[in-house]
This record gives sequence, C-alpha cells and structure tokens, in this order.
Amino acid sequence: MADDARLKAARYRVEQLTGGSGAGDSDETAAEEVTPGSAERAAFVEVSIQQAIRRGEFDNLRGSGKPLRDLGRPHDPDWWIRRKIESERLTGLGPPALSLRVENADLDEKLDAMPHEGSVREALGDFNRRVIEARRQLLGGPPVVTPVRDVDAEVAAWRSRRDERYRAAAEERAREEQRIAAMTPRQRRRHRREQRAG
Repeated sequence: MADDARLKAARYRVEQLTGGSGAGDSDETAAEEVTPGSAERAAFVEVSIQQAIRRGEFDNLRGSGKPLRDLGRPHDPDWWIRRKIESERLTGLGPPALSLRVENADLDEKLDAMPHEGSVREALGDFNRRVIEARRQLLGGPPVVTPVRDVDAEVAAWRSRRDERYRAAAEERAREEQRIAAMTPRQRRRHRREQRAG
C-alpha cells in the first residue's frame, strides 16, 4: 500500500536531518544538524502511528474493548506479584501475605468441593491458624491483611450454597423427567441410546 504524503514528508525531513547535509561545514555544526529535534521525531512517530491505524494494524488486539483490570481498586504496591500468583495459579510461593490473599479469594470454591461439614470446619481452622501465624511473624515483606474467617458463619454459608446446588439439581432432574415423559416411545428409545453412547 502506498505511503501517505504526510508520512513521506516526515521521512524526508528526518532523512535530511540525519543524512549529513553540509560537506563544507565543520564537524561541530554537522553534528548539531544531524540530530533531529524532538519535534521532528514526534511528528514522524505520530504520522507513523496514524498510518498504522489506517492500515488496521491496531484492529482486533487482545483485550480490545474490555475494561481495564483493577481500575477501581486501591493502590497495591505488590500488584505484580499478586497478579503473577493469580495468573499462574502458584501456591506456596511468595510471602505468606500474598499467598494467603490468593487462597482467601479461592476459599469458598475450595469449601464447596468438600462433601462433609467436618472437613469444612477442619479446612477453615487450618486457614485461620495460618493467617494468625503469618501475622505473628516479623520476617518483613508486605503486611498480612487477610481476615480470619468465622467458622460458624462460613459453615452456614457452605450449607446454604450446598442446599441451593441440591435444589437446582433436583429442579433440573424434574425438568428432564418431564421432557422424557412428553416423548414418544420411539424418541425415548433414541434418547436412551444417546445416553448410553454419550
């Protein structure tokens, strides 16, 4: 694709400034003339960017049109460590303050996977013990701001989420049974074959 006239003009100006124009000039004046000024460089860069935009080189970039992450959060000086730990799903690395923050964010999901109340209480007790232990350590690093969890309140929330999942699963089974009941015998046989195969 042919370059825009402005891009050619900007290139020409930069080439003239960097091309070593005066043969009869002294070395000092030639050195001053060779280095383009910041205004010329800025103009060249701006024209190059505008050309790239027109060619569509910035279209469909990853993350385009999506909101910026952590835009409304307060400043966290350890944001880059936290983000690396979260994106890589690293455990046991870094200072306890950061690893406990990551674990605290994922704790509800971890608890929901547990089948018994006893294992939920044990996991919460272990988590609270490690948070208190990390607060007592004076090894430096970022401060531990992760709160301890109220075991009874968390168990009640776990029960509530579990009951909601059971209720949703029962409703889904009832809908499936109604759908199967509305089928013809031929459709039921086909459905059973698909269930066995899939």
